[in-house]
Amino acid sequence: MADELVRFFRLGARAKSMLNKGDFGAEFSALMLLFPLRFHGPMRVTDLAEVKQADPSTVSRQTAQLVKAGLARREADPEDGRASRLAITEAGLDACRQLHDAREDMLAEALSSWPTERVEAFIELFTEFNTAVETHLRSAPAATPAREIA
Repeated sequence: MADELVRFFRLGARAKSMLNKGDFGAEFSALMLLFPLRFHGPMRVTDLAEVKQADPSTVSRQTAQLVKAGLARREADPEDGRASRLAITEAGLDACRQLHDAREDMLAEALSSWPTERVEAFIELFTEFNTAVETHLRSAPAATPAREIA
């Protein structure tokens, strides 16, 4: 199993390059911050870092890229006017759609030769796997990540 996990992680870098088809003006890891902003709405950088389980200083640098690229904007936090939140822009929503579509297309193509029942079984097992990993990470002692895994 360890060999297969190493193989899977190696494929991740190649998959990232295949998904990032457009020049959105930000690194791939920064672009991945758009998804929680899309689904959870505007949030502070510290909250975004917690959602992504990443170092806040890394997320701060990445959010600066998103703002500079026009994919996100800073806005006043209604709970504390001294603080700001990051919100996704229309351009950021468009980037999310493009990245999502590229991911869907890549997975559909990769699994196109599989019978439907096998794809369904894989989805069920992969969902169970993700849940088990998330549960483990939540129960493990907190550590500062050496680098973010997008």
